Amino acid sequence: MKNKVYTTFDAAVADVPDGSVFMSPGFGGVGLPRNLLAALHRQGAKQLTGISNNAGSIDDKIDVGTLVAAGQVKKMICAFTAPTHPSQITPFVKMYNEGIVDAELLPQGTLAERIRAAASGIAAFYTPASVGTELAEGKEHRVFDGRTYVLEYPLHADYAFIRAWKADTFGNLQFRLTQRNFNPIMAMAARVTIVEVENDIVDMGAIDPDNVHVSGVYVDRLVRIPPPPVGNWD
Repeated sequence: MKNKVYTTFDAAVADVPDGSVFMSPGFGGVGLPRNLLAALHRQGAKQLTGISNNAGSIDDKIDVGTLVAAGQVKKMICAFTAPTHPSQITPFVKMYNEGIVDAELLPQGTLAERIRAAASGIAAFYTPASVGTELAEGKEHRVFDGRTYVLEYPLHADYAFIRAWKADTFGNLQFRLTQRNFNPIMAMAARVTIVEVENDIVDMGAIDPDNVHVSGVYVDRLVRIPPPPVGNWD
């Protein structure tokens, strides 16, 4: 069996090339892979396209906004581009207004379904979300049972950066709390899935199958967060 366990975050992201498309969940909490994002920041890959449910926060904690502020991201595909308080300007908003970074805004349900479609091998789907708004302009529309739908395509990524509560050496993952929002579908929608793990990486079979939320067939690299957890912002 291929060894999926890496000793450092830097080693796990060392081969991420310029121009890659990456996925990472947002909104902070225990679901955010801050250690992997910090390692990618140190690694310095540029011209990246990021897929996340937001484009970073205004605090000093590591998230996708760290990569945006460093000039490593050329485009964000996300559900929230603006901060929760209009008076607060994130690096992304400033750089977008200056034409430095591009953005594609999606309804959050559409974002999740486009990622899930990539994970499931679905070629495209129709949704009523965004119909009649600027977000649907230029997209194919069809009417089903008297209701208008817009055509959306899957979102694939080269790399997914994931945070899990527990993993075994095969890569079977168990999540907790906010880790269960975008992490599971992102883990299955990327060519290479890299996971930071809060607890010791256990032997294959040590996790009860009922508690496996993502199969190890989707996981390529695992890194244990050193105790005490680095970046454990519960």
